[in-house]
Amino acid sequence: MLNKFSRTELVLGKEAMEKLKNSRVAVFGVGGVGGYAVEALARSGVGALDLIDDDRVCLTNINRQILATTKTVGKYKVDVAKERVNEINPECEVRTYKTFFMPDTKDQFNFSEYDYVIDAIDTVTGKKEIILCAKEANVPVISSMGAGNKVDPTAFRVADIFETSICPLARVMRNVCKKNGIDKLKVVYSKEKPIRPIEDMSISCRSHCICPPDTTRKSTERRDIPGSVSFVPSVVGLIIAGEVIKDLTSFDRGER
Repeated sequence: MLNKFSRTELVLGKEAMEKLKNSRVAVFGVGGVGGYAVEALARSGVGALDLIDDDRVCLTNINRQILATTKTVGKYKVDVAKERVNEINPECEVRTYKTFFMPDTKDQFNFSEYDYVIDAIDTVTGKKEIILCAKEANVPVISSMGAGNKVDPTAFRVADIFETSICPLARVMRNVCKKNGIDKLKVVYSKEKPIRPIEDMSISCRSHCICPPDTTRKSTERRDIPGSVSFVPSVVGLIIAGEVIKDLTSFDRGER
C-alpha cells in the first residue's frame, strides 16, 4: 500500500523501513546542521526523535537554518522542529528538551534509550560529554565538526576522528578523544581551509546583537562569531542523516 515513505522503501526495502520506524535518534543541537538532520530523519521514517537545544530562533539564523523563518524568530528551535516533524510524519514521537547540554545537565538523559546519537553542537565540553555518554551506553554516535567559515560543500568527508586533517575543531577533538580514552569516533569534517570572516562591525553580532531578549546564551559571548552560508551546514546535516539511516538499517549498496 502506498504511503508517505513508499519511495524510500523502493530503495531500502520493507525490513529497513521497519527498523527506522522502531528507532529512536537523539539530535543534540537543531541549528544549521542539526535542523537539516532532523528534517531528513523525519522524512526517512524514523519513529522517534529526541531534540535537545535551549536556543531560540534569531533573525541571523534565517540565512542557513531550515527551522528559521520570519514567522519562527523568537521561538524555541526544538518547538519549531517538533511542529515541523509532526507535519511531516504525525506518527513520529518527538520529545523536546530546552537544555544546554553540558556535564551538569547530562543526567536529564538516558542514553541507553537511543539507537543513535547525533552531536551537532558547537561547544567542545558538550561534544566530549555526548561522546562519552554514548560510549558508556554502547550507542553509536556521529559528530559534526566545523561547518562555519566554509563555502565548499563538496569538501566534506565522513571519517574517523583520527583520520581528519585541516579542520581546527577536528584537531581539538582529536586531542580530547586521546585524553579521554575515546579510540574511535565517526565525524563529518571539511578538508577546506576555513575562511577568515570579514571584520565589519556594522553587520557583526558582536556590536549589534539581536538575539531574543531572554536568550540565555547570546552570540556576543562567543570568542569568535563565524560566518556561514546556506549551502554548507545543510549539506553536513544531510550527510549525517544519511550515515545514521545507513547504519540503523545496515544498508549496503553492494548487496543490492
